[in-house]
Amino acid sequence: MEKPNLHHFSSLLLVFLFTLSLGTRTTTGRKFSIREATIDDLQLAFKHNQLTSRQLVQFYLGEIKRLNPFLKAVIEVNPDALYLADKADYERKTKAPPTSLSKLHGIPILVKDNIATKDKLNTTAGSYALLGSVVPRDAGVVTKLRNAGAIILGKASLSEWSFWRSNDAPSGWSARGGQGVNPYNSLATPCGSSSGSAISAAANLATVTLGTETDGSILCPSSFNSVVGIKPTNGLTSRAGVVPISLRQDTVGPICRTVSDAAHVLDVIAGIDQNDIATTEASRYIPKGGYARFLRRDGLRGKRIGIVRALFNISGQTSLTPIYEKHFNTLRKCGAVLVDNLEIPHFDEIYSDGSSENTALSAEFKIYINTYLKELVASPVRSLADLIAFNNKNAKLEKVKEYGQGLFLEAEATNGIGKAEKAALLNLARFAKDDYVNLVTKNKLDAVAAPIQYVSPLLAISGSPGVIVPAGYDDGVPVGLSFGGLRGWEPKLIEMAYGFEQATRIRKPPSLKKLKF
Repeated sequence: MEKPNLHHFSSLLLVFLFTLSLGTRTTTGRKFSIREATIDDLQLAFKHNQLTSRQLVQFYLGEIKRLNPFLKAVIEVNPDALYLADKADYERKTKAPPTSLSKLHGIPILVKDNIATKDKLNTTAGSYALLGSVVPRDAGVVTKLRNAGAIILGKASLSEWSFWRSNDAPSGWSARGGQGVNPYNSLATPCGSSSGSAISAAANLATVTLGTETDGSILCPSSFNSVVGIKPTNGLTSRAGVVPISLRQDTVGPICRTVSDAAHVLDVIAGIDQNDIATTEASRYIPKGGYARFLRRDGLRGKRIGIVRALFNISGQTSLTPIYEKHFNTLRKCGAVLVDNLEIPHFDEIYSDGSSENTALSAEFKIYINTYLKELVASPVRSLADLIAFNNKNAKLEKVKEYGQGLFLEAEATNGIGKAEKAALLNLARFAKDDYVNLVTKNKLDAVAAPIQYVSPLLAISGSPGVIVPAGYDDGVPVGLSFGGLRGWEPKLIEMAYGFEQATRIRKPPSLKKLKF
């Protein structure tokens, strides 16, 4: 029987009204608003004794209590969050100099529920099958967050099993978390699989959040929730302790309200982890001085940006055309050179439903999920076959009749990396080199710009990074503009994303007035 950590909110009832007042509080004659505050804003408030981490955590707990019953963005809240906040406040007072503290010190962060935390929180990928399981250690990125003094506020909801149980389940749904709701329009998709992370960032349920991406799972929810997402180079951030789909494509990245916040988070979570060998090679991409130094208002100046028109025609939504055409002019006005009408030779094969990517991922998922489950200290399930059996036994709880578990069954039917999978992997390597890397290098591009998350398959198969920034609203539903680069090009992408963000300043918080609580 689940005992979700959200139950402890009753003990916060007496401070709830107080925490709401913290949304806009006046200290020393200055008006300070926690809502929409950036990491830099909060650190300045800490420095000037306008705010404590305890007050900040109390505010977010109050907002989660108020909004989460409808938004379903948070699966669990850390019962130790206030203790961790007090610890941060004490360290801020006693450590000298204060500048020695990380930008994330005392900052509350929600992490996606497929990222392991060795504490009182569960790590379940949204499934009841893993409820009560015990992870061997914190995920690599969580270790880095804790070392930086960040406060793990709780676990964000997600598309169950990162959308690798069934194609028939709605985006943002999990058995444990329920159906995540887009805070801008409850009828619109929140997208996934990092739905809860994006909803939480958009609705101010935390300062910053972490998501994961195999193909589009950071970029898509960031687009639909009007927030910034960074999908890092494969291996730049550790995947150790993350419920996997495929280590060939999986990555962990920030989902935040601003490019600057995302850069600060990336500065903390990027780097070597002995439990993920890929981080050793990818760490050479980390720039001296970190990523935040690439937050340049003129970041678009002189950049060559490729436009593949086929990417802008995928959705068939003609209403999006004026939005992006306007931004092409914005990019030019900011000094970028647009290289238009580029083509991808194998576009249809890369973007088809029965793609080589799906063939490879299905077999890889079985291999990696079995390994992950076997390494848990304690777990009611130890293999993909066990997961399938659990779902069948708990069909009502897991809504098997409604949504099925087709992807699980397809993966279980695979038998390692066989002839078909090897052929698929060769195709993906060829597409990555001939269609994407060559496109960028031959045209001397600094990035490829694309609507929403549509550049994600190219980034996924090549292990390349992408950044998405709010670009507008289509009948009230947010849309983003993505910038995709080559491996290690995060500095360039951050420059361009920040330049675009500062030139347009499109993001606005959801009003939430039309939503029924």
